[in-house]
Amino acid sequence: MKIALVGYGKMGHMIEKSARSLGHEVVATIDVISEDATVKIPQGDYQAVSRAVKESGADGVIEFSHPLSVMGNIKALLPLGLPIVVGTTGWNDKHEEVAKLAAECGGVIMTSSNFSIGVNMLYKIVAEAVKILDDYSEYDIATWEAHHNQKADSPSGTALTLANVILENTKKKDTIVTDAFHERPLPNQLHVSSTRCGSIPGTHTVFFDSAADTIEITHRARSREGFATGSVHALERLSDAIKNGRLKKGALYGMEDLF
Repeated sequence: MKIALVGYGKMGHMIEKSARSLGHEVVATIDVISEDATVKIPQGDYQAVSRAVKESGADGVIEFSHPLSVMGNIKALLPLGLPIVVGTTGWNDKHEEVAKLAAECGGVIMTSSNFSIGVNMLYKIVAEAVKILDDYSEYDIATWEAHHNQKADSPSGTALTLANVILENTKKKDTIVTDAFHERPLPNQLHVSSTRCGSIPGTHTVFFDSAADTIEITHRARSREGFATGSVHALERLSDAIKNGRLKKGALYGMEDLF
C-alpha cells in the first residue's frame, strides 16, 4: 500500500518504520511541527492536510496527531474516500458525529483506543474475569493507568475502553468516575485513575479487591512498537475488507470489526 501519515511525532516515526518493514510505501508524512516531515502545514489548516494526502497518491491514511487536531483532520480526510485509521485518542464523545459524517460522504474510518494485540487480549481477559467475579459481592473493582508526561489526554483511551468493558459485564457498576474522590465513592461508581510521569510507555491495571485478597490484571507496554505495527495491520485489514465487500464504506469501525 501507499500510506500517508498525518501526524509525524514519535509515534508517526515509529509507524513509518513499521509500515516500511511490512513492505508498504510511505508517500507522505504530514505535520505541523516536525522539521523532517515531507509536508509541513500551518496549524489548523485542515484543507492543507487533505490536499497533501490527495496529492501524495496514497491508498490509505494513518492519523496520529493530537486530540485538539484530530476532529479537524477527520472532517477534512473523510470526503477523500480513502480508508483511514485513527490512532489519536481523546474524541470518544465525537464518535456518533464522525459516524454520521462518514455515512453522508461515503468515507470509511476505523479507530481504536489501542491497536496492540496484547491490549486487545487484555480486554477479553478482563471481560471474562468481571463475569466470574460479578457473583461475589465482596469484590470491588477499579482501574489505574500510567503514561509518559508528554501524553496529551487523561485518562487514556485504553483505560476508558477497559472501563466500558467492565460496565458491559458487571451489575455492580454503572458510572465511570475519572476525577479524584473527595468523599466516599458510591458502590455503583467505577474509579478510573491516571498517572503521568517520565517516559512510561503505558501501564493499565484492573483491580478486584476484597477484604481477604486482591487480584490485579496488568498490561505493561515495553515500547510503542506494538501500537505502531498494529495500526499498520489495521489499515491493511480495513482496506482489504472494503475491497472484498466484508465491510462497507460510509461507516466508522472499531478494532472488533477487523480482528
